Amino acid sequence: MNNREKILTRFASTLTKLRQAKGLSIRQLAATSGLEYSQIQRIEKGKVNLAFTTLVALAQGLDVDVHVLLQDYKIPRQ
Repeated sequence: MNNREKILTRFASTLTKLRQAKGLSIRQLAATSGLEYSQIQRIEKGKVNLAFTTLVALAQGLDVDVHVLLQDYKIPRQ
């Protein structure tokens, strides 16, 4: 698995956990975020390198700040 795939897989896991913690189905998240069901499904499978606008829509649909979706990403400082 290359670095890009690892990043997408980690984000997919974070999104799925947040969605489930909110008690939302993929269809419900699609409705609250204004995104297509199939798009969210592909994101949760780690198949999509999403745009920032999609990230914002997902955060709005989950009723969380964008940084919550990115909390697992810490870039090591030198």
